[in-house]
Amino acid sequence: MTVTTALPADNADLRERYASRAAIASWIMFDWAAQPYFTLITTFVFAPYFATFVAATPAEGQSLWGFATGAAGLVIAFASPVLGAIADANGRRKPWIAAFGALLVIGSSLMWIGRPGDASVILPLLTAYGIATIGVEFATVFNNAMMPSLVPPHKIGRLSGTGWATGYVGGILSLILVLGFLAANPTTGRTLFGMTPLFGLDPAPHQGDRITGPLTGLWFVVFVLPMFLLTPDLPAKRSVRTALRVGLIELRDTLRELPQRRSLATFLLANMIYTDGLVSLFAFGGIYAAGTFGWHTIEIGTFGMLLAIAGALGAWIGGKLDDRVGPKAVIATSMTVLLLSIVTILMVDKDSILFVSVTPPSPDGGLFAAPAEKAYLILGCLIGGAGGPLQAASRTLLIRMAPKDRITQFFGLFALTGKVTSFVGPLLIGFITAVTASQKAGMAVLVLFFVAGLALLSRVRD
Repeated sequence: MTVTTALPADNADLRERYASRAAIASWIMFDWAAQPYFTLITTFVFAPYFATFVAATPAEGQSLWGFATGAAGLVIAFASPVLGAIADANGRRKPWIAAFGALLVIGSSLMWIGRPGDASVILPLLTAYGIATIGVEFATVFNNAMMPSLVPPHKIGRLSGTGWATGYVGGILSLILVLGFLAANPTTGRTLFGMTPLFGLDPAPHQGDRITGPLTGLWFVVFVLPMFLLTPDLPAKRSVRTALRVGLIELRDTLRELPQRRSLATFLLANMIYTDGLVSLFAFGGIYAAGTFGWHTIEIGTFGMLLAIAGALGAWIGGKLDDRVGPKAVIATSMTVLLLSIVTILMVDKDSILFVSVTPPSPDGGLFAAPAEKAYLILGCLIGGAGGPLQAASRTLLIRMAPKDRITQFFGLFALTGKVTSFVGPLLIGFITAVTASQKAGMAVLVLFFVAGLALLSRVRD
């Protein structure tokens, strides 16, 4: 392997230590391969479609989706540290990525069964969603753990930000593909580009929305291949059986040591809280828009493209700022923007902005023609622009603080803290929405997550 960064002549050992440009670019392609799952399935197309057309009502759909997200989050939370410890003891990362990537492909492909108005498919559909979510999250844990072996420490922030930005671009292109060529308005039978859907997809049973599941699986298989072919993996240190025993012992020791690493423990706690809020915000943002403004796939998908563009730009800029001012400052700024945006969104309704009456959307109006829709669009772009750097800088901060020989184990703990209470946000949203029959009341709980996250982050010393 050859290094891609300029180093002094006496640092020949470092030249051999880090990866080539092709290897780094191939690693970055993992984010490109995985992002359509979050863009198409969990945020902008399938989740709103499920809430609007598969479930009986949008409020019930939001509630059921929240329960399924929470259940998958529990599995991810408690298994991630164990699997991370085993992977550190074994040394290799790619076999784990392949195994959990297969779950992503299988689960997402099965989501084609989600026919509109068919109550019998709800349970198997949510089960498939849970399987795919577990797959993509675990694969991401092991992919993140490869970062320290690819670039020197002073370029970790740029690598992380570039990966997130590249993922957002992949999400944008997948949305363009779906909205422009596959998903049509059931009323007009035309896609966003004014075409009839490719492959004879029928708009009436929403085949253009349902195809996002199989498309996500195929997209992952195609674009994750460069990482498997060109990015070097660490050599195997132990057999899987031995790694299981050693990994569990090391995990036990790490958990015992964690209270002594006070700043790192505080960061993991902060990550637990603000990641819960961020995941819930992304998971329910499209559903909330569908219920508030009556948006369908075209509107929500276009909204998603604009958010993804904002997210790509934010992650790229955030990666550069990460290396200059540090990841903690990037995280704090991003959370502040998210908090202010959520508070403002709660004061936007279809016929009012900040309690000032405005003209509501009309069925024959243009795309995002109403003032409230424009306001929601702007706020959504702020959320997208802040969400990218928040996630990229978080994994950078962990790499800076965690012991290098147990990096996958700490990424497992990172996933644990990002998921152990991930059911709380969706369940709270689902429960409050179900009790009050109000989507706005359900979304209001997210304010608490970002306030608490900011308070804890202020105590972290990086």
